[in-house]
Amino acid sequence: MTTLGRTAPKGDLTPAHPDTVDVLAGLIAELDTSTEAGECFDHVCQALCELTEMERAGLLLYDPASRAVTAVGSHGVDRGLMGEVEGTLDETPIAQRAFAEDRVVTAERLEGAVPARYAHFAVITAITCGPVAAGGRWLGVIFADRGGVAYTPSDEEQQTLLTLGRLAALAASVERATRQDERARQLSQRIELTREIHDRVMQRLFGLGLVFGSGEPLSADERRTCADELQAVRAELRSALGRPLSSHGRPRRSSLSELIRRRAERTPILRVDWASDAEVPEPLEELAQSVFLESLRNCEKHAKPEVIEVRVGADEDTFELEITNDGIDGNAASAGLGLRLLTLEALQNDALVEFGSLPGGKWHVRLVAAADG
Repeated sequence: MTTLGRTAPKGDLTPAHPDTVDVLAGLIAELDTSTEAGECFDHVCQALCELTEMERAGLLLYDPASRAVTAVGSHGVDRGLMGEVEGTLDETPIAQRAFAEDRVVTAERLEGAVPARYAHFAVITAITCGPVAAGGRWLGVIFADRGGVAYTPSDEEQQTLLTLGRLAALAASVERATRQDERARQLSQRIELTREIHDRVMQRLFGLGLVFGSGEPLSADERRTCADELQAVRAELRSALGRPLSSHGRPRRSSLSELIRRRAERTPILRVDWASDAEVPEPLEELAQSVFLESLRNCEKHAKPEVIEVRVGADEDTFELEITNDGIDGNAASAGLGLRLLTLEALQNDALVEFGSLPGGKWHVRLVAAADG
């Protein structure tokens, strides 16, 4: 969905409905309070249905982690059903038109307008799509319909949808800025932890390596000194890793299995092998999703794969997630900062993340943890 984020043309933002100003004032007030972003987006969808003859609406925003738009708000649609929706701009022609022309677009049928897997979604015939854009950047879309019947939205309804799309974009921009600040703080924490481990632990291990690698015989006192030093290393490592850090920061709206399934729907080269008895330990859900998404990002950045294999397995003692891809660039066969930081996060969860190249031009990332999390 690379088109998101480009400069958007200017549009007429004049409210058309006589109640729109009051509704907008209430929604804008929510942006300046502690109202959760998801609740605000639900209210935008509700306002759209109250100000027009639309009966159902869903708001989707671009998620950089999944590289797709995902549902963040809805009205008149089953929340569980709406949570299943995920797609890209390339596979959604109606959204392409809405973005390219910066206007509300209506299709008389879903086929050819939305991804094929949603062609019979919620017994819908005609559907309307409006852009969510603000400050010259595309952030997502609003979809709406009249309960499955055919219709043609009036100019007033189109203007209302466009205006609410602008407001939703403002809310999304505020939320995104807040999340970026939080991620920057989390990154600073993890970098500081890495520096501390290097300064306090690696230096000691380096000195011990020089002693053991010298080949010289050690006296009883020297052996006791080395043993004490190893105990000190263990204590410092335990102290560093025991420090509570904030979570990875990705809001979790689904499970790992749902995340993998939706990604596989739009990624033909993704092959999934999920053992029938494998379950993700609840404490590891966020970490497992982060490992999966970071692995795909690395794959897209450093490889030209023909196959990406995802394997999830478990036995009585361990849970395992492994992502393997071919087509790696020999000059880029290394891990980025994201994977390295995830190794620290894994250690804090009594888990292990390992990664590296495999024979045959392959690369893999593997998460292993106790089955009980």
